[in-house]
Amino acid sequence: MGINQDFHPPLSASQPRKSRARHLLLLVPLIIVAALIIFFNNATNSGLEARETPFAESSVVVPPAPMVEPVSPPVTPEPVIAEIRRTVPAGSSITALLGDYFTPQEIYQLNQQSRDVFPFTRICAGQPYCITTRDGDFNKFVYEIDEDEQLIISRDGDQVSLETQPIVYDVTTELIEGTISSSLFDAVAAINEDPKLALMLSDIFQWDIDFILDIRAGDRFQALVEKRSRAGQPAGYGHILAAEFVNQGQVFRAVRFKDGEQSASYYNEDGENVRKAFLRAPLSFTRISSGYTMKRFHPITKTWKAHPAIDYVAPVGTPIKTVGEGSISRIGYTRANGNFIEVRHSNGYRSIYLHMKGFARGMTKNKRVAQGQVIGYLGGTGMATGPHLCFRMRHNGAPVNPSRLKVPAAKSISKANLAAFQAVAQPLLAQLDAHLPRHDQVAKLDPSLSTSTTGSGE
Repeated sequence: MGINQDFHPPLSASQPRKSRARHLLLLVPLIIVAALIIFFNNATNSGLEARETPFAESSVVVPPAPMVEPVSPPVTPEPVIAEIRRTVPAGSSITALLGDYFTPQEIYQLNQQSRDVFPFTRICAGQPYCITTRDGDFNKFVYEIDEDEQLIISRDGDQVSLETQPIVYDVTTELIEGTISSSLFDAVAAINEDPKLALMLSDIFQWDIDFILDIRAGDRFQALVEKRSRAGQPAGYGHILAAEFVNQGQVFRAVRFKDGEQSASYYNEDGENVRKAFLRAPLSFTRISSGYTMKRFHPITKTWKAHPAIDYVAPVGTPIKTVGEGSISRIGYTRANGNFIEVRHSNGYRSIYLHMKGFARGMTKNKRVAQGQVIGYLGGTGMATGPHLCFRMRHNGAPVNPSRLKVPAAKSISKANLAAFQAVAQPLLAQLDAHLPRHDQVAKLDPSLSTSTTGSGE
């Protein structure tokens, strides 16, 4: 070896053992520290690798999946609903109306089924009906029986039902008022109301007022009337809830009320029924050609004789009503009287109707008739110079003047329901008091005073 080489000779065996042990003890802590550092470094690197792995994977570009259009369920088409609205033609039948939708056998079965509900023979010409179809197939038939009820035939699959239902209206209550210048009809027309309102008012007050003899210019009326509508269209009147008629300064009032199980009727402020045993006249809104007198020159016989009757002139065919409840004691034809009917009433009274064009259907001897029921039609049969009704009344065989007959009223409100009647009547009559001048003030009514409130029909 050269002289400049770094030479480290091995330890001499002669060095002491104690010195080498001390060196080893100093190395042990260093080795432990180094081992701990290596351990923690490995653990840290392992954790970093674990966290970095997702990022490494996210860097891989994955092509997007192709767009797949969602599959929608098939759309069910809406059914086609169609309506046929018409009126029943003259001479029609249920077969003519529904023959396109039902077989003859089905029509026969419907006819059998209808007998306990509404017989098809009662279907009248001129009444409205509606047929509803669904995709061209029959769904429903609605026939208007009258203003209050309808017949409904409906099909659901193989099932066919037949029933009657009340007609549902939207109802408002309105105060209507007017003044008479010539007649009740003209007064109603002047306030743009339907003529039916005049008939409704006369039906209420016909026991106290003869609308032929008693009406005067300046008479006035007001009424709380139900006005009905369907699908937003006017549909006539409902009931008159309360009314007042001032005739020649005399005030007549009426309130509609249902006394227990009895039918609804009209009563005055004290609960007395305005209905009397006899009507004031057998006709509505006609004129009198000859009054009750015991000495009149007969236009045909040219002789003076008694005329214990009232002659009413009206168009041929005007309905004639019996003035009271009773039974037909005589019916037929004579040369002098023409077609005539005599009705026997209670307490010895009889009413006689002469010169009729003809009788109402079903009029026969001993038949019971209701007050106000149509028994015949005005004509000019027998010894008559023209169309008119000769109306007579007798009491125990003696003639009486129908226009002066005083008869008791029908049954008043029962004591059990008198408080309930007053609870109904007072607010209605208060509305009349608030709008119409009292009977000692004759004045033209102002139409702007009308009010309207929501109400319902019974």
